[in-house]
Amino acid sequence: MNAVIISGLLGVVMMFTSFLSKTKAPVRVLAIAGAILLLIANVLESKGVHFFSINTSGFMAFNSYSLFFNSIAIFATLVFFLISSKDMQKVGDHYAEYFALLFFILSGIFLVTSFTSLLILFIGIEIISIPLYILTGSAKKDLKSNEAALKYFLMGSFSTGIMLMGIALIYGATGTFDIEKMNLAQLMKSHLLTAGMLMLLFSMCFKVSIAPFHFWTPDVYDGAPNVFTSFMATIVKVGIFIGFIHLFYTAFNQLTLQWKVWMAVLAALTLFIGNITAVFQQSVKRMLAYSSISQAGFMLFALVAMNETSYEGLLIYSLAYCLATIGVFGVVSKMTDYSFDGFNGLAKHHPLVALCVTIYMLSLAGIPMTAGFLAKFYMLKAVIQSGGYLWLVIFGVLMAAVSAYYYFRVIQAMYFKDGPDNFTGISSFEKGVLIAICILVVLIGLFPNIVFSYLYF
Repeated sequence: MNAVIISGLLGVVMMFTSFLSKTKAPVRVLAIAGAILLLIANVLESKGVHFFSINTSGFMAFNSYSLFFNSIAIFATLVFFLISSKDMQKVGDHYAEYFALLFFILSGIFLVTSFTSLLILFIGIEIISIPLYILTGSAKKDLKSNEAALKYFLMGSFSTGIMLMGIALIYGATGTFDIEKMNLAQLMKSHLLTAGMLMLLFSMCFKVSIAPFHFWTPDVYDGAPNVFTSFMATIVKVGIFIGFIHLFYTAFNQLTLQWKVWMAVLAALTLFIGNITAVFQQSVKRMLAYSSISQAGFMLFALVAMNETSYEGLLIYSLAYCLATIGVFGVVSKMTDYSFDGFNGLAKHHPLVALCVTIYMLSLAGIPMTAGFLAKFYMLKAVIQSGGYLWLVIFGVLMAAVSAYYYFRVIQAMYFKDGPDNFTGISSFEKGVLIAICILVVLIGLFPNIVFSYLYF
């Protein structure tokens, strides 16, 4: 509960900071300090130190797994602030309000990862979604940003309505919102339950860009300001995914045979559409949007497997994917040309930046000795252990090979082609953050116990 309340309070504080400070630097420092405080508070709660004594039984339950993921989300947000906070100044004049909305989104993520009531899940999704609609359209003079915000709002509102209807039907079938008290084994032939479960599944698939509910993703990610696309594609996506797996493991675990096959089909479809479409993109930003869809397909393996390996793998995947993608967008946001040709000759003009981008791309492609390889390995291993879905593992490996093509296109452009310098520059501090992310990506790939020792000890 520490993180939920403190992140909400930080959002309020950041709202008033815009009145108290006319310069940007104090706002940025306060936001970074707030993220550090939030991380410390969440770590302390995982060690048994509670700042707030609130009875949340029947609504939320904070276990070691959810608290550990919350730490990952906060840490990724801190990295995001360190590398991209200055770029937020270019979006518009409401600098402090952007940080406020980001802290509110974090509060919603903490609700989604720890809910035991479907009502809290709905509230958490709404707390995440509404600020995202605003951030997507924050570049008010950019027509693409306005279009993306409108599209995201309309489709997001529609999917939220489907979710609410699904929750209502599930309540009608079970008589409770508490997912831990639902006795679904006695209701396997209930049409209300089946319809409610499908509606909930479809709406959650929309939120995390699972095919065929992914159509909004490329346009919204491409139209939104780069800095906010980075946050949406990483921390928000994996946060909702943790809620996704928590819902189906807790509430629908007794109906495993009914939905596991459909999860496998959705995972394969998402991998295929995400990777094949990414191959034909000419914009790196749009390519990353489609690659985020394919990454969601790999994360869906955790819902197919539903075993200890999948839970561990999803944590590694969340951390690896967030770090690499935030690092890539940290560089992309400083480019004047987002096409593949815009990266031509980057290694000649900025060799250290090009090296960092290379490591990020290798991790996203799942090349050995990176965190991304270990993340994909855990997902594939989890499905093999679950049994019966060897075809999905083989298909996942093939799609990972396809993804290497478009990730290596960026590396090829940086090292084997010549072009003008399209990189606007980077401060020494931001360059240090890029290097630190690279080191973390490699260290986690080589020594995964860095992550697991925190979870188990």
